[in-house]
Amino acid sequence: MSKYLNIEEGTLQAQNGYWTACEIAQQPAMWAKVSQIIEGARTDIDAWLKPILSQTSLRIILTGAGTSAYAGEALAPYLTKNLGRKVEAISTTDLVSNPDEHFLAQVPTLLISYARSGNSPESVGACELADQLLTTCFHLVITCNKTSALSSHAAQNNNGYCLLMPEPTLDQSFAMTSSFTSMMLATLCVFAPDHIQTTSAINTSQAILNHELEQIQEQAQSNFSRIVFLGSGGLLGIATEAKLKMLELSAGKIDCYAESPLGFRHGPKFTINRNTMVVMLHSNHPYRVQYDKDLLNELIKDRQTAHIYSPNDLRPLANSDLEDVWLSFPYIVYCQLLAFYKSISLDLTPDNPCPSGEVNRVVQGVAIHPFED
Repeated sequence: MSKYLNIEEGTLQAQNGYWTACEIAQQPAMWAKVSQIIEGARTDIDAWLKPILSQTSLRIILTGAGTSAYAGEALAPYLTKNLGRKVEAISTTDLVSNPDEHFLAQVPTLLISYARSGNSPESVGACELADQLLTTCFHLVITCNKTSALSSHAAQNNNGYCLLMPEPTLDQSFAMTSSFTSMMLATLCVFAPDHIQTTSAINTSQAILNHELEQIQEQAQSNFSRIVFLGSGGLLGIATEAKLKMLELSAGKIDCYAESPLGFRHGPKFTINRNTMVVMLHSNHPYRVQYDKDLLNELIKDRQTAHIYSPNDLRPLANSDLEDVWLSFPYIVYCQLLAFYKSISLDLTPDNPCPSGEVNRVVQGVAIHPFED
């Protein structure tokens, strides 16, 4: 019988964790396919994007809801630096509820929308509001569902282009895992392609999945009821997504927080007690990592908790030369594994941590109201 994440398939099926385990484990293979998809479509993508990016006043907004929004938060700082223009992450939940405070009517805008299912009410709502309020608007849709309302919106409009992820990334589990990372990688492959960094991120993540599961499982089984994920720049977006994964897969039983190392001292440090786990997502940038190390040394000196970890403690990440945005991939795999194993240790059902239905895989019950501009 097959094993996923070192657990027999039958055991995973019995605990309703099969899909989550498979979808975490499949990520390096999916990233390789994403890279191939983008390369195969490179000519068409460039032909569509080149005239758009040539507009010097172009505004780029990365958007999505929940995990999809955090993809934008993780990418925006790096893309801003790489493209030499401001790239903003604004969630669809903010765009839909406050469109007049976010859209600038006379500023040409490229709206990059992330969505696993593409059927969340806010997904299409944000696109329609952009078309309504902006004089010039373009839509790049990155989704895992070819039959979604969002992909249809892109296909039916001259100002849209849809990038479909490999079919297995349409995660069957409640929590977004391979969908999140694949949409992130697709964006990097389009706007900042780097074959060496892509290959290194894939190989490092696969090495974690091959050799580090027992250590991560042991960390997850330790006695913590609260967890803090720390990261700066784009890694704060990864910390925020890690927080959500732990919250989702623990069905809210673990108190979860995310902050930057510098921001953590300004009040959130009160979260530390003997039942708190701290996960530091170290930067590989020689300037930024100084602040990570300062806080880490302070927390060790405080001796308020013994549960202080970093993915950098794992052998595949020792002496890594990955840039921070590419570190995001092995880092979030580590955090997904931590959340998955914690869910199993709490005797929960990772594929559907809320079987009573108050929280759903695709958000329900959201009405999109007409906006009078």
